Amino acid sequence: MTQTSENVTWLTQEAYNQLKAELEYLSGPARTEIAKKIEAAREEGDLRENGGYHAAKEEQGKQELRVRQLTQLLENAKVGEAPADNGVVKPGMVVTIAFDGDEDDTLTFLMASREYASADIETYSPQSPLGTGVNGKKVGEDAEYELPNGKMASVRILEAKPYQG
Repeated sequence: MTQTSENVTWLTQEAYNQLKAELEYLSGPARTEIAKKIEAAREEGDLRENGGYHAAKEEQGKQELRVRQLTQLLENAKVGEAPADNGVVKPGMVVTIAFDGDEDDTLTFLMASREYASADIETYSPQSPLGTGVNGKKVGEDAEYELPNGKMASVRILEAKPYQG
């Protein structure tokens, strides 16, 4: 699980290990593989019309961007325990909200960095409009946030529990 607080990212040991392993693969074996693909494509001749060369160079660019993202994330990471179970919305919490106070129109999500989004539960970043609006609120409190169209939306915090993975 990942949580962001300013420039520090909190990670469970498992998440840290997983991201570190990805970084080691991308900066080692994957770099060698892409370099071989580029060299093989370069040997085919005219680079202007060489689709394999251009695809490999694009793949290399994406891979290097991911290496930079992971390096920065891990440099600012703190490995630790889950947040306290005190009903206050913060990164690392599974939050249930009711839109406009309507207990039938609810959403449950994990408030965490997109870096560790899970297929099991919808994830909202603490920097997203909804995340910013609910961060620091307690169960039972109302929060407002700005919609993409500029209008304000109101939600009530129904539940905030630490994410159990």
